[in-house]
Amino acid sequence: MKTLMYMASLVLFFQNVLYAQSLRVELAEYLQNSSNYTVIDVREKADYDKGHIKGAINFPVLKTYEHKKENGKVTNPIRMQKQLRAVGLDIDSNILIYDKGGFLNSSRMFWTLEVYGFKNVKLLNIDFDLWYKKDKNKKYLSAKVPNIIPSEYIVTIDNKKLATKFTTLIAIKNPNQLIIDARNEPFYQGLKSKAKRYGHIPSALNIPATKNIKKDHTGFKLKTLSEFKELYKNIDKNSKVITYCTHGKRSAANYFALRELGYNVSAYDSSWQEWGNDFNLPVENPSKK
Repeated sequence: MKTLMYMASLVLFFQNVLYAQSLRVELAEYLQNSSNYTVIDVREKADYDKGHIKGAINFPVLKTYEHKKENGKVTNPIRMQKQLRAVGLDIDSNILIYDKGGFLNSSRMFWTLEVYGFKNVKLLNIDFDLWYKKDKNKKYLSAKVPNIIPSEYIVTIDNKKLATKFTTLIAIKNPNQLIIDARNEPFYQGLKSKAKRYGHIPSALNIPATKNIKKDHTGFKLKTLSEFKELYKNIDKNSKVITYCTHGKRSAANYFALRELGYNVSAYDSSWQEWGNDFNLPVENPSKK
């Protein structure tokens, strides 16, 4: 009996080890193996034109939204296929993403590409703005736009990565599913809102996206995998997780962290912008209690 229990514990241990994987690349590692990656700069074109990592392709994060002002819905398949072909990305591309250094925009792009079937996507763990200012010689930076050969990418969608209003509604009462609100606490508590209603989706736990990031002498960085494990230690590994925020950017940071930890996770793109404005959907508002 003791032997069986020991073997079962061993299996669970190795499952956790196998499922957790690093989905970030450190700067030193990238500089040693830069030719292995297709680098995507998700900043606005004006910032990109001032200077970017040599060879990086500009794919502004705004292009991942269908109508950002209305909601956070991800860009429709026809338009996304056209955009991805134009920047030369194909399904087998080994992609490395960076933004200014806050990781919210790069995480949004990471999630979007996974929704659209890309399997080899990682984040560059760097505070680009700080690195750019410190790199006086600009050895690894350039303002030159690389030549792009359009790809023949055929659109494919991984619905397991994309949550909707309907799947989130079902998750509320499903004991095998968990919902995480990535907004800051005042929004979760119902003290602030960017929608007509205040509060949060019933049963949702609050883990603000900012908790996935830390700051040291090199600027803003992603927390380590062990720090992620501590942050999400109360999230059952066997549960399917849905993340949401206001309009699908902050939730992508939580999505990234949970993906690194090996969770079965999806992100609700329209998030509170849709849910909070639909009076047919349930809301829990702690500030009214």
